[in-house]
Amino acid sequence: MISNKNFFNNSKILPVDKFIENVLYNKKSSYYSSKIPFGKSGDFITAPGISNIFSEIIGIWLITTWNTLGKPKRFNIVELGPGDGSLTKILLKTFKHFPLFNKATNIFLYEKSNLLAKLQKKNINNPKVKWINNFNSLKKGPVIFFGNEFFDAIPVKQFARKKNILMEKYFLLNKKNKIDEIYKKASNKDVLQIKRFKTLKNLKFLEFPKLGLNELKKIIKKISRLEGGILLIDYGYLVAKNKNTLQSLINHKKNNLLHNLGKADITSLVNFNLLNEFFIKNNLKVKKVVSQKFFLERMGIIERANNLSQKMNFKEQSNLYLRLKRLLDKKLMGDLFKVIFTYKFKKDNFLGFE
Repeated sequence: MISNKNFFNNSKILPVDKFIENVLYNKKSSYYSSKIPFGKSGDFITAPGISNIFSEIIGIWLITTWNTLGKPKRFNIVELGPGDGSLTKILLKTFKHFPLFNKATNIFLYEKSNLLAKLQKKNINNPKVKWINNFNSLKKGPVIFFGNEFFDAIPVKQFARKKNILMEKYFLLNKKNKIDEIYKKASNKDVLQIKRFKTLKNLKFLEFPKLGLNELKKIIKKISRLEGGILLIDYGYLVAKNKNTLQSLINHKKNNLLHNLGKADITSLVNFNLLNEFFIKNNLKVKKVVSQKFFLERMGIIERANNLSQKMNFKEQSNLYLRLKRLLDKKLMGDLFKVIFTYKFKKDNFLGFE
């Protein structure tokens, strides 16, 4: 059994985001360095694992985006947090049908976990794909960054307003090796940063993705220099609800956040209005945030499914439409998952948002 002490960095107290970062990424016993989380035998399934059509649609969107960008001879695609590699595997198959586009593309997989990078390399055996842990090798553009359930896995800070003073939540390791929650006055730096966002104004409880926004700053730097954009698909909300959205999953079931540390996944819901505001502050244009259902249907997912189903027997058809329902149904992933695209380019006729 892993001791709680393992995740505290020789400290007795850590802010929520630093503690969860240790639990997920920073230790030998951390979640992403010791466990394959995807699929039936893991803890959760993402859209590429539900249906290959999802990945095909992303592929078609990337091809149409290349068109909008003027069919550049060099086109970089960076997948952020590529999971088990199944999305890129389908992208490569899809791109083969478009020789001119295929010739122009370079694919980079941005992965923090050595364990997952090994799994991805096993699933994708293609010289077009390179693994990176920073963006220094992107020197000529344009570049499109894509992340499916990338941002929700970056830990957030949590704050509560008490008598109009912003207090930050910490986890404290007590003498019995148990974890307590405590609040300390937020740093001036964090208070100033939070005050810049209208979206966070007047919230009694708020989550601030400081680590995630730092990650996005590096990406924005590249987009601003090379042109291109970021497409993010994640589960989240547009109107903040004054609540703690941290959640943990193990074996596809909900788990108490502080139980099974290093063995269970921890995520939070993404505040899409905050992202929208952040991108605009960084001089990028942003398409209207839409639901996953809206985006995939605009990109022709139903027509693609109908086309494929004609060559299938009844059992295969049932399976296909059951998976499609999971991606599109408003009560399942259809509305809960949102899509945002931010970009730096003169034209703005990118598909899927209108």
